[in-house]
Amino acid sequence: MFTQKNLEQLEKRGITTQDVEQQLAFFAKGFPYTKLVRSASKNDGIEVFDVKQIDELLTNYKTKIAGRNIIKFVPASGAASRMFKLLSEFRTAYKPNQNNAALLEKKDPQSMHYFFENIREFAFFDALKKNMEKSGKSIENCLEKEDYNEILDALLLDSGMDYLNLPKGLLLFHKYPDSIRTALEEHLVEGIGYAASDGLVKLHFTVSPEHLEKFKQLVEKILPIYEAKYLVKYDISYSVQKPSTDTVAATLDNQLFLTEHGDLVFRPGGHGALIENLNDLQGDLIFIKNIDNITTDKNRTPTITYKKVIASYLIDLQKKTFEYLKELENPDISDELLTEIFHFSWKQLLIAFEHFSSWSREEKRQVLIQKLNRPMRICGMVKNEGEPGGGPFWTKNTKNEISLQIVESSQINPTNPQQQDVLKMASHFNPVDLICGVRNYKGELFDLRKYIDPETGFISEKSLGDKTLKALELPGLWNGAMADWITIFVEVPIAVFSPVKTVNDLLRREHQNV
Repeated sequence: MFTQKNLEQLEKRGITTQDVEQQLAFFAKGFPYTKLVRSASKNDGIEVFDVKQIDELLTNYKTKIAGRNIIKFVPASGAASRMFKLLSEFRTAYKPNQNNAALLEKKDPQSMHYFFENIREFAFFDALKKNMEKSGKSIENCLEKEDYNEILDALLLDSGMDYLNLPKGLLLFHKYPDSIRTALEEHLVEGIGYAASDGLVKLHFTVSPEHLEKFKQLVEKILPIYEAKYLVKYDISYSVQKPSTDTVAATLDNQLFLTEHGDLVFRPGGHGALIENLNDLQGDLIFIKNIDNITTDKNRTPTITYKKVIASYLIDLQKKTFEYLKELENPDISDELLTEIFHFSWKQLLIAFEHFSSWSREEKRQVLIQKLNRPMRICGMVKNEGEPGGGPFWTKNTKNEISLQIVESSQINPTNPQQQDVLKMASHFNPVDLICGVRNYKGELFDLRKYIDPETGFISEKSLGDKTLKALELPGLWNGAMADWITIFVEVPIAVFSPVKTVNDLLRREHQNV
């Protein structure tokens, strides 16, 4: 199957022939749909805290995290091209001095009319204006004459600000009276609110190799400013997706896709590949949040509050879990204590068991050790208001084990009415707001690669030149890559969710500081 040239390509990436054979098998058979049992809801998979509980969890938060290695993990790779898709398509279709009314007739918040009408409100406006002035052009004149392509060229192309190719983390997101902040800078500020331990704030950004140097240059420039302003020290680190997590492309009949020169074609394994990056961190508690889900100082309080709440809750649950695991080391543990641990596992950790009462004492002990001695995550969930994205569900895997999982709509059988009905019943969705405990009760790091469900990847069709190929993505970072973690869902307010999927999202209230 493999030529010597192919074998050298694989060796260079650290990919084995067995890896490729497994990927081809997935291309051939596909991935099974996730089987939904029911949607998670309040008091049935989703914890909802009242004011008293929130106050209790916030009490002594600094004491709880003191001495712990806290890391804020921010997936920040990939260009912002999708964020500017509307602008790019408009630029191609727009013809100056012709009738372009149809391109500008929509006036909703995701239209080009809305973009140009509010262009002065964007944090990047002043920089765009100066960029155009360097070329002897006036943005105000271009707006007046409806010479819109001049503006878009200066914003999007590499001859201007190159926003079509830059990553979201390096874009100017928010405007303040005395400064303009990129998305990266907002994460530096946000991290102080909940991830500072003993005066140190650690952030880890996963970036694309081609953007790494630009990230480093920006951080080197701004870090002294933020350390002086907020009286903290930062520890900033970076990683890129490992070449060993790339996947091969396949033909439509599930054979290796080769170029005309006989080379294998590799594609990034998707954000699920970042479980490798997460696994390399030497943290105790790790917060995960996407680079574009960030708000301004004025709107940040709910985010800080609930980050502390879910972290505090995890620390409490982890402490009790560790105590029970130490008790479970004793082969002569009492039946009463086994029953107590069982009730804690079900009531607090939401671990589902079947036939527990019929097992022997030793079987109970071994199963409880296996179920409790796993990585733990608490995921914030917001009420479903129609936003796209995965949601929290009770699911059943191929071993008939029931567990809580974050499931994307693409993982659910579209031709099964019953499963689609369960999907429609989802009361909450996933804003990617996680806190992870990645050490065991002995203080050792878990090998997170052992808790992946390999049957939860994705296959899609892509093009390379004039040819169509199949692409395979690894199980998603907060989906299949964490399928065998202890998982708890907690309701958090919609205010913690402020993603920027399109450039016009930056005009929403949560991205304005006035």
